[in-house]
Amino acid sequence: MPGASRSVVFNAPIDKCFAVISDYERYPEFLPEVRKIRTSNRRGNEVDVHYEAEVVKVIKYAVHMREEGPTRVSWTFIDGEFMRDNKGGWVLEDQGNGTTKATYNIEVAVGPLVPKTILNTLVDSQLPKLLDNFKRRIESQK
Repeated sequence: MPGASRSVVFNAPIDKCFAVISDYERYPEFLPEVRKIRTSNRRGNEVDVHYEAEVVKVIKYAVHMREEGPTRVSWTFIDGEFMRDNKGGWVLEDQGNGTTKATYNIEVAVGPLVPKTILNTLVDSQLPKLLDNFKRRIESQK
């Protein structure tokens, strides 16, 4: 299954980073590709997140999130268009000086009608933009 992993350092404490990452309903405010988000089935530190995102075209998918604050958020695939699987997460490490190292990883499997070159291009181009958008959002929060 094609995947990617990238790390970035946020100039913010770990609790603030975790708060932004786990505030799914606000993603459309700072992630331009996310059109709509709806959450359901909240049970303690677990919740289902339903996305409508524009990635070449508008697609809908849902993932099951598991929060282990303030150091980890992970997800597993529920269902979606064009995808057969989607799993990944964030690992947050307090750097001890008001900064947080964040490692984002994702693995996606798509249906046979989606060329792998398109998937690889999306991962390679979208992942850096995603991390930049999170960095700007986290570092701009008071």
